[in-house]
Amino acid sequence: MSDKTATVSLPVSVEQIQQLLPHRYPFLLVDRVIELVPDTSVVALKNVTINEPFFQGHFPGHPVMPGVLIVEAMAQTAGLLTQISSRLKGDSGSPLFYLAKVDNARFNAPVVPGDQLRMEVSLKRLMRGMGLFVARSLVAGKEVASCELMCAARADK
Repeated sequence: MSDKTATVSLPVSVEQIQQLLPHRYPFLLVDRVIELVPDTSVVALKNVTINEPFFQGHFPGHPVMPGVLIVEAMAQTAGLLTQISSRLKGDSGSPLFYLAKVDNARFNAPVVPGDQLRMEVSLKRLMRGMGLFVARSLVAGKEVASCELMCAARADK
């Protein structure tokens, strides 16, 4: 994927993800895309390790991934759905989307070092530069978090 219109194939590696999203360490929270139905849904993975910088303070002696970062991982997965779908159509990529709203966030179980977070995101609607996504995260087949995400396309200055 050396140019902006390169073909995307599954699985999408972290190196390819870095060409699709602007996020970098320590804030890139998606390691691989494993499933995709263009313009419809995507499944991505995040391998959670004790080396994550947030575990130093959340919580010493009892490391738990902050819920807000699980939501961010789902939002990044939504961004990958729009970016990859755009590339598959031969476009140079969709506009950069910013997280604008989170609704109905639920956290059902803690995410801890050694877990593999599976993010499943579906596009509910895309109109006028706004995308509405339904997202959930699972660990070992058990839902640990879910929410609805609204993302807005970046307005060019």
